[in-house]
Amino acid sequence: MDKNFQNEVRDFILSCGASDAGFFDAGEDAPNQSLRYGITVVVRLSEDIIAEIEDEPTLTYFNHYRQVNALIDRILLQTGLFLQKKGFRYITIAASQSMNKDGWNYEGRFSHKQGACLAGLGGIGRNSLFLHKDFGSLVRMGTLFTDCEFDCAGRLPLDPCGSCRACVDACPAKAIKDTDFYYGIPREEIFDPAKCSEYMKKEFQKIGRGAVCGICMRVCPKNKLDCEVSQC
Repeated sequence: MDKNFQNEVRDFILSCGASDAGFFDAGEDAPNQSLRYGITVVVRLSEDIIAEIEDEPTLTYFNHYRQVNALIDRILLQTGLFLQKKGFRYITIAASQSMNKDGWNYEGRFSHKQGACLAGLGGIGRNSLFLHKDFGSLVRMGTLFTDCEFDCAGRLPLDPCGSCRACVDACPAKAIKDTDFYYGIPREEIFDPAKCSEYMKKEFQKIGRGAVCGICMRVCPKNKLDCEVSQC
């Protein structure tokens, strides 16, 4: 791959509104083996909107969540069309879309977090959220796969949380299991998505019909939102 073209692709993604972008080779984990090279698109969330979350999400956060997802999906499409004009093929993996053909499983077609780790953009925290190397957990992401071969950075060293348990203590659903992440660990061993979802649908129904929470993001010291929550 021409490094100049890869930089051109990244600059295009950033010009569309993304906060960061990374490139990776998904290998056998690619959803389409003829399109194994991935691009992670990252959009940073508003610190002030997340800081307003206390013991429940806010309507402002719910709206922000939807807006950012829509932006990411648009950037993915624009990037795909950009690559297509250059003679490459692509598929996009939406920012927030579950594949529930065989029952509710809380999984997408491909894990954005997995791609972001492979791209060297950060690691996975104790709360099962992706922790960006610069932005902490205040990010949303989407993924594009293509047959355009990229120079891929590789994973960063892990241990983003150390001994911190802020998210474990703050989670109202008790869905975070206080287990250290390592590559290959099943998600269910560090986080219970069903418990999280069921709690949100029950307790936050009046806010986006229980689709969001954000408390574990709010308390994460990596985000440095204020002194009170940065005590780990």
